[in-house]
Amino acid sequence: MLPANLREDFPLLTRTVRNGKPLVYLDSGATAQKPRVVLDAERDFYEAHNAAVQRGAHLLAEEATELFEGARADVAAFVGAQAEEIVWTENATAAINLVASGMGNASAGIGGDESARFRLGPGDEICVTETEHHANLVPWQALATRTGATLRWLPVDDEGRMILDDLDQLVTERTRVLAFTHVSNVTGLISPVQTLVERAKAVGAFTVLDGCQSVPHLPVDVRALDIDFMAMSAHKMLGPTGIGALYGRKELLDALPPSIFGGGAVKVVTMEETSWQEAPMRFEAGSQPVAQIVGMGAAARYLGGLGMAEVEAHERHIAAIMREGVAQIPGVRLLGPIGDENARDVIGLATVVVDGVHPHDVGQVLDDAGIAVRVGHHCNQPLHRRFGVTGSTRASAHVYTTEDDARAFIEALATVPAFFGVSS
Repeated sequence: MLPANLREDFPLLTRTVRNGKPLVYLDSGATAQKPRVVLDAERDFYEAHNAAVQRGAHLLAEEATELFEGARADVAAFVGAQAEEIVWTENATAAINLVASGMGNASAGIGGDESARFRLGPGDEICVTETEHHANLVPWQALATRTGATLRWLPVDDEGRMILDDLDQLVTERTRVLAFTHVSNVTGLISPVQTLVERAKAVGAFTVLDGCQSVPHLPVDVRALDIDFMAMSAHKMLGPTGIGALYGRKELLDALPPSIFGGGAVKVVTMEETSWQEAPMRFEAGSQPVAQIVGMGAAARYLGGLGMAEVEAHERHIAAIMREGVAQIPGVRLLGPIGDENARDVIGLATVVVDGVHPHDVGQVLDDAGIAVRVGHHCNQPLHRRFGVTGSTRASAHVYTTEDDARAFIEALATVPAFFGVSS
């Protein structure tokens, strides 16, 4: 069980919003609030240790570098990786693009013989799924266009579950990459990672996991998952914006060509050619957002201290209250599995469509009640199209979400059909 006074760690949650109403924050799937330990870590870096990392011999530079690399170790430990397997990126989108762009560069001949395993061309295939966030779809579309490879995808059923009947026909010896989400940002469904990874390994394909909606909410161990790459985002795991990370197997990172070129990533530079550092430095050209990195490390320590099994249990409980409440409201449809039995592999959120009401209008009614939710297509147009809608309203939980928050959401949502005159 999480500490009873946990909300006191989050200063923003004490504020009021519309008409003096207390804030009910249910938009953690988009960005999470920050505990004081994260805010203090960033502030302390600037006030006491600010210096360029890895490039100075003075005391401040040594302290800054120690904090910088200490955060890397903390994030690595949080997901079961080694420190040298964590690459700092601008965000999770940049992490996925780093892999896709690196494969594109390898296909163009950058990186030499050591990068040959990443080369794609006509006849090769990239496989994704119909449930992907745009960040794990568009980079692979671009890589397919750049290399002449073919993009294929696993479809989903009416509940948003991946249809695996034709998995062996979609992921074949021609497949070079299988990229998929760990947890859907629309339905909350946990993907069948083991089945997908086993099939990818059977045909020699690389696996790229979008961990944005899993790393902040449930225990994640990259060794146990047996994946090749994983993207994660700090601001969804109680950390700062502007920073994310890529996990990659060390031997793969050392062979993947960089996609951003410049100082810090290089080993030897002549006027004719350049050689690259080993990972992770080969991917970290230029000045790094050190304060944000330190904040991400603090967030990993904070969540680890709570216990991710406890975090998952709490968020499942909150989501169950929301989902069960939604099921009782006429004219409101839940996206994803419905019912306790079907929802056993769903975590953390409830995404709804109100018949005859635009999601933005739903969000406005909820906002007037002091409830913050996400509206629109959530950077996932293909899955909404599969459900036959253009957008939806998503309420998503985190460690600080309470039962009262969940009930306030249901109470306000129940007023929406009548407010717009579409009661059943």
